Amino acid sequence: MMIALGIYNYINYRLNKRALIKKPIISPDIGSRGRAATPISPTGYVRVNGELWRASSNSNIDAGEEISVVGVDRMMLMVSPIEKDNRTGEVDKFSG
Repeated sequence: MMIALGIYNYINYRLNKRALIKKPIISPDIGSRGRAATPISPTGYVRVNGELWRASSNSNIDAGEEISVVGVDRMMLMVSPIEKDNRTGEVDKFSG
């Protein structure tokens, strides 16, 4: 039984080693960009700097859409969609 438990612990450690050594992000800075992981209307989840965060927005945002962090309230990010130019699909240079 002890050998099986030892093997289980070793395999579990090897599989999760990246999460153990990764430096935590205190919170994303305002202006950080990311992508919506789930639809946001008014709350959902976004991925910023490779981490999943709970988010809230005043507008509806579809999953996969690019977002920008506009504020932080405790452990929830306030986000807004990044406006894209309709002709080229690129981010508009003049949008704040």
